[in-house]
Amino acid sequence: MIAPALALTALAWLALLIITPLAPPSLATLMYAAGAVICHQLPERSFHLAGFQLPVCARCLGIYGGAAAAAMIHVLGVFLADSARWRLLSPAAARRVFLVSALPTLVTVGLEWSAVWSATNVLRAFAGVAVGVGGALVVMSAVATLHYTECLRRRPIEHSQMPPHI
Repeated sequence: MIAPALALTALAWLALLIITPLAPPSLATLMYAAGAVICHQLPERSFHLAGFQLPVCARCLGIYGGAAAAAMIHVLGVFLADSARWRLLSPAAARRVFLVSALPTLVTVGLEWSAVWSATNVLRAFAGVAVGVGGALVVMSAVATLHYTECLRRRPIEHSQMPPHI
């Protein structure tokens, strides 16, 4: 029950970020204030809609977009897959997934900081999508272990494993 709520929350957050420039002033003010807490909000590194800057930069928008997509796919996989075991990552696998997914962002940030190359906002967003997907897979896998007995198919108990009757 937690995983679907997380996925819907991630999707709602992404939708709010995108519609903020078109939102009523009270909601827009709240969203820009929230964005200021989590993002640098540099205009040249942000997408604009209807002439107004989104409340987070391109990279952050990509992270939230990737996280929302991966969370929704993870939840939908419950209905499509015969077994939910595919949703679980071992701690070592989770670390590898996240590190690999963070590589595009690390490379773009490193190249920008070293003044070797300046990425476009579209490239920043795509690099963010990768880390968002990786982070969401790790989080959703961890959430799935909260109800571990529901994640794995139960094997029938063999007669030799039956406890003796008292």
